[in-house]
Amino acid sequence: MSSPSSSLAVAPLTGAANASSWRIIFASFIGTAIEFYDFYAYATAAALVIGPVFFPRSSATAQALSAFVTFGLAFVARPIGSFLFGHFGDRIGRKSTLVASLLVMGLSTTLIGFVPGYEHIGGLAPALLCILRLGQGIGLGGEWGGAALLAAEYAPPGRRGWFGMFPQLGPSVGFLASNGLFFGLALTLSDVQFRSWGWRVPFLLSAALVALGLYVRLRIAETPAFKAAIERRERVRTPLISLIRHHAAPTLLGALAMVVCYTFFYISTVFTLSYGVSTLHFSRPSFLGMLCFAILFMALATPLAAWASDRFGRRPVLIAGIVAAVASGFTMAPLVGSGSAPLVVLFLSLELFLMGVTFAPMGALLPELFPTSVRYTGAGVAYNLGGILGASIAPYIAQTLAARGGLSWVGGYVSVAAVVSLIAVALVRETRDVSLS
Repeated sequence: MSSPSSSLAVAPLTGAANASSWRIIFASFIGTAIEFYDFYAYATAAALVIGPVFFPRSSATAQALSAFVTFGLAFVARPIGSFLFGHFGDRIGRKSTLVASLLVMGLSTTLIGFVPGYEHIGGLAPALLCILRLGQGIGLGGEWGGAALLAAEYAPPGRRGWFGMFPQLGPSVGFLASNGLFFGLALTLSDVQFRSWGWRVPFLLSAALVALGLYVRLRIAETPAFKAAIERRERVRTPLISLIRHHAAPTLLGALAMVVCYTFFYISTVFTLSYGVSTLHFSRPSFLGMLCFAILFMALATPLAAWASDRFGRRPVLIAGIVAAVASGFTMAPLVGSGSAPLVVLFLSLELFLMGVTFAPMGALLPELFPTSVRYTGAGVAYNLGGILGASIAPYIAQTLAARGGLSWVGGYVSVAAVVSLIAVALVRETRDVSLS
């Protein structure tokens, strides 16, 4: 006899409901793609123009550090978003909560495109920017957990890693769309035009993408696992308190396991973009082009690692990827420091490939660590706490380390972050065969 979890998971994939299952997959993918498009648009702008546009004229280093501080603000806000949206996601459902998180993120991003610079409104400019960055972080804090649950709770037995891969694929596509647009603007506009208004275009276009995401998400149904939880009256009054009391250990381990992913990505994209343009003197278009090429390796690694996590388990795939990540930190100084475009591309491709290897299994692993009653909250909190630890100040720390000790210190920072995640994954239990009902 099949288990309740099996029957719940298989139902959406049979008969006429097959179209609905593909809508679910697309909704989990398109939401994270749009959300990360928004987030990466700011990351790219922070590396290129946010400092000069929104902060008083001083040294270029001071402006870059100020821009990276505003970048980090959103990561501080993300756990707030995971608490807020996680509460409602576990209380009233995944669907409506995912619609709300997309609206918050999209509205904040679009408004950034309208904020005047420091020359026009003075200190109000960075203040408004910080408020909208907090809005971005709150929206994204509620996004990933719901998208991962949407995919995982609909997945058939033995394929949760594969289904959980679709939210993880969204960041690669979002990054390509964002950086590809910046790349095109950098090719077609002069520096004066780009700094004056060109950088705002990706933020304004976010409104159209959000409309597409809302259309898709409003057409999906609630997940079978959450429906079953309602029928069994398993919902808790305050999911966050229940999470802290009964699931603190998996939350902490999940957050630490995420550190390597975040550190990898934001050192490879935000820091190296700033370093490559300002220190290595690559042109903006050429370095953005290198990043667009390298992100393809992350997109390639994501489905491969997801398939392997279903075949061999989450832990073996993660451990192999993280061990390689520890070693990769030692390649940063010789490859990036060479100033050679092919060697820089090699480093970026290696790091982003390993990012895909370590990131893909998380779409299944983090939801599998928690019961249905606190799953939205738990997965979101773990994911976003990992963001604070691994990414919020990563570009800032890297900028400081590079100024004081050079790229070898930055590479050492990447390796240390990977060791932290390696210890966490070694301590977490294997979850591949856990039931989500």
